[in-house]
Order: sequence, then C-alpha cells, then structure tokens
Amino acid sequence: MAVLISGIQKGSIAEKKKINKGDRLLSINGNEINDVLDYRFYINETKLILSLETTDGKSKLAMIKKDELEDIGLDFETYLMDKQRSCKNKCIFCFIDQLPKGLRKSLYFKDDDSRLSFLFGNYITLTNLTDSEAERIIKMHISPVNISVQTMNPELRVKMMANPKAGESLKYLRKFAEAGIAINTQLVLCPGINDGDELEFSLNELSKLYPAVQSIAAVPVGLSDHRDGLYPLEPYNEKTAGETIDLIDRFNERFRAEHGEIIAYAADEFYLKANREMPDEEYYNGFPQLENGVGMWALLKSEFEGALENCDVTELDRCVTAVTGKAAYPLISALAKKAEEKIKGLRVNVIAAENKLLGSMITVSGLLCGEDIASAVSGLDLGDELIIPPNCLRNEGDMFLDDMTVEDLSDKLGIKITQNGPGGDELLSAFTGGIS
Repeated sequence: MAVLISGIQKGSIAEKKKINKGDRLLSINGNEINDVLDYRFYINETKLILSLETTDGKSKLAMIKKDELEDIGLDFETYLMDKQRSCKNKCIFCFIDQLPKGLRKSLYFKDDDSRLSFLFGNYITLTNLTDSEAERIIKMHISPVNISVQTMNPELRVKMMANPKAGESLKYLRKFAEAGIAINTQLVLCPGINDGDELEFSLNELSKLYPAVQSIAAVPVGLSDHRDGLYPLEPYNEKTAGETIDLIDRFNERFRAEHGEIIAYAADEFYLKANREMPDEEYYNGFPQLENGVGMWALLKSEFEGALENCDVTELDRCVTAVTGKAAYPLISALAKKAEEKIKGLRVNVIAAENKLLGSMITVSGLLCGEDIASAVSGLDLGDELIIPPNCLRNEGDMFLDDMTVEDLSDKLGIKITQNGPGGDELLSAFTGGIS
C-alpha cells in the first residue's frame, strides 16, 4: 500500500533528502507501510531505505542515516492513512443504536479499530481483528491495548454482540497476554445478563491473565429514550448496583490476598445509583480507567481541594453559574460551596441540566446538548459568566451533540460562556475567572 505524504517539516532529514509533499511512501527497509503504527515502528532504525513513488509516478529510493529515535520529518493526512474500520457487531447495549435520528452523520459511525486503541485509547472488541494483525501487535509490542470484553463466556458474548466471531475472538486476548502485551478491559454490564454469576466468572477468567490484564472496568449499560425495536434492557437500581459493587469488592479481596493489589473497579455511576460513598483516590491505583468513568469523582475532588488549599485568593467580587449533568451535580455543588467558604464574595450557582434529547436516564455531563443547557438556565440570573462542562463539545471544541455551537448558545443566553478544563484545578480557575 502506498501512503500519501501530506507535508515535509522544514529543516528535517526528509527535506534534505528532497522528499516532497505529494510523494507516496511505499516501504521502509522493505517493510510495507499501511498506517502510522508501521511508520513509527520501522522509522526507529538508524539506517533506513525509503521506497517512494514521486508525484510524477517515478520510483525513488532515499538512503538515510540517523539517531535511533530521531524523526525524519514526514507528515501524513491521517494517523490511520486509510479508512477507519467500523464495528461489525450488533451489541444489545450499543449506545449508538440508541441515538435519535437527525443528528450529524459522524455520530452514527461505530469504530472498532485496533490502531485507534493504541493511538487514542479507544476500546476494541477484537471481532475485527485478523491473525496477521494480532501478530503485528505482538511483533511491534503495541501496548497497552484496550479491549471491550463484556463477558468471558464465549456463548454469551456471541449473544450479547450478535456476532458469531465474538466468542472465538477471545483467543486474541489470551495471545496478547502470553506475549506480555499490557491490556485494559471493560465490561459493559446489563442487569440479569452478564452481571451476577456471569460477572464473577468473567472476573475470575480475566484474573488468570494477570499481570498482562492491568485493569477491569465494570460499567453500567447506558439507556436512552430511543430504544424502540431494540433488545429489552433494564437500568440498574439501588439494589442491583449495590450487589454489583459488593461482588467486585469480594473479588478484589481475594485478588489482593494473592497479588497485593486490586484490578477490578466499578464505574462511579454504580456508586451513585447505589447511594454508596465514593472511594477515595488511593483506591484507584493510579486511575487506569478514567476514560470509563472510573475514579473521575475522586480525582476531581482531590485536584480541586488541592488547588483550593494552594489558592492565594481570599476575596473576589464574582458571580458565575456552572452547568453540569445530574450525576455530577452533588460533587460540583459541594466543591462550589468549598470555594465560596474560602473566597469571600465568590458566588457559584450550580445547575443540573436534564438531558432532553437522550432521556432522563442519561445523566452524564458529556452528553448534554446546547438546548439542554439553554433550557436548564433559561430565565435565571447567570451572573458574570456561564461555565459549561469540559466534555460536552466535540473534539474540535465548538459544537454540542445537537449541533449548537458555543457562540450560538452565548448569543441565545446573552452571556459569556467558558468551557472549564477536565481537572479540578481548571474547575477552580473557571470559578475564579483565572485568578489564583
């Protein structure tokens, strides 16, 4: 496969070797280049022979000598260099299937690409993986790999993912473990299906792959109001969420007795549903599963309290409104109160916005829409500024799930809008207007 070179860095080795934008990279030291993983792996040799196709279709070789970790200065249009691979499963819990119609097209794309697992931390199901791709991961020692397991019961995995390859593909999990590839796993739990005894079985089977399996996140299924025609699923309640936490705790006690640490974690949402006290930051052992909502509460609380303790501001004439989802509302409210107690004159009004697009069972702030926020604060005195959650905009940072932009929302409400960062120190900075 030939990959298009989209740019040459100034002063780089590639520029000195007269490699040009628009040339195509065919191979490095005889190894075909299919994506950025190949490129990064093979570029680390000290002697390179690049096979290229020039813009006029001619073949060209570039001989390069360099330091082992030195870059040569090639840029590519995308990390993958080809099309992103879509998911072939039809999972009974798939959240994308629960989106309402009429949203932007990109939201309906289901990725299941092993390359994105390494590059960006995406979770993959393994059902798209081939033997040769698995061998490449092992050869390059691509690590860690994040795997969405759901269950270690092959028959149940086939049922949950509606893919005949789902059970068989668990072999790659074991292959990676045997090769010393670090693995983070997640189990999306559905009440009465893969929790209870099935969860205990999965935890025990995954523990056999320790230390390659570094962490296991148990995440409750997310259910929107748009499930017509989909597999009938029930949400977790206080009782079933508590039972799940207790099962994981019992597993961790046994695991800690044998290995001196724990590897399984219930997502924060389980504790909220069970009305249980959230564990402190020490429990999470470096927070290996933050992207799965595991330990976010504890980390934000710890960071905010640390920043507040070191804050030199004692008085500030400032009033702001902070919008969050229903799940985080108790925490954000408590942190705002702590800030008001220390900083005289600071007033922070915290508002919990209901998710009207996806439904009342979706309580995370990251899925709030512009209209949800507008509806929640309509008619209120918002003070000097409206602070929105750090994760409710797309990666470009300009648009909500419903395609409303920050500028649109600001114009609609007639107020300055600030998106606070993900850390507790950034939340405090948003409260104080950047004064520390």
